[in-house]
Amino acid sequence: MDNTGQEKIPPLDSVSFLQGPQPRMHELGFAWDIFKQFIKAFRVLHFIGPCITVFGSARFKETEPYYQVAMSFGKRIAQLGFTTMTGGGPGVMEAANRGAFEAGGKSVGCNIKLPFEQKPNPYVQTTFEFNYFFVRKVLMVKYSYAFIILPGGFGTMDELFEILTLIQTTTVKNFPVVLYGKSYYQPLMDLIGEMIVAGTISQKDLGLILLTDDVEEGVQHIQQYITTNYTKKPRKRFWWLFESK
Repeated sequence: MDNTGQEKIPPLDSVSFLQGPQPRMHELGFAWDIFKQFIKAFRVLHFIGPCITVFGSARFKETEPYYQVAMSFGKRIAQLGFTTMTGGGPGVMEAANRGAFEAGGKSVGCNIKLPFEQKPNPYVQTTFEFNYFFVRKVLMVKYSYAFIILPGGFGTMDELFEILTLIQTTTVKNFPVVLYGKSYYQPLMDLIGEMIVAGTISQKDLGLILLTDDVEEGVQHIQQYITTNYTKKPRKRFWWLFESK
C-alpha cells in the first residue's frame, strides 16, 4: 500500500506478472495487454506469406562460420519462395534475414523488448516488437512451416524444445525441424538417446529432428516435406482489422 492506504498497482510487465498474485485490476490489465499484443501482431503478420523460421544465437559475428551458414539458409529459403522469419535481432537472426534480403526474398523479424536494448537488424522488411516472450514464441510458430535451429544458448534451446513438444503432442503438424551443427548438437542428441532408453520419450520422436552439417541437405529435407504435404495457393487480401501493411 502507498501512504494513502491504497494498494499499489505494479507495472504491466512480465516481471510483475510472475511475482505471484497481483491486484485484480492489474491481472485484468495484464490480460488485456496480452490480447492487444496478439491482435496487433496478427495485423502486421497476417499476409507475410508462409514462413520458415530460423533460430540461433544472437552472439555470432559476421566473421564467424555460423553467421555465414545462416546467411546461406536465408538465401535458400528465399529461393524456395518462402519468407524467412527470425527473432529480428543480431547474430544468426541478422544473418538469416540478410541472406533472404540480399536474395530478393521476404525477411521478417519478431523482435523482443529487453532490459538491454535489442534493436531490429537492418535486413528485416517487416518487423514487430513484442513485450512478452511467450506471445512472441506463439507468433513465430503460428506462421511457420519448418524450423531451422543453429547453435544457440538458453533461448534457442527453449524454442527448440517447445517446438518439439508441440509437434510431439500433435498441437501443430509434424513440421520438419533441422538442427544444424553436428559437433555442437551431438551431445544434445546423445541426451535425447538417453531419454529413449529411460522411456521418457519414444523412438519415433527421434524422427522429428534432422541433424546435419549440410545446408542443402537441410533445405531438401524441408522442401520434400512441404512439396508432399502442401500446395501453395494465392491468398485474397481481405483487410478485416484495418491493416495497413
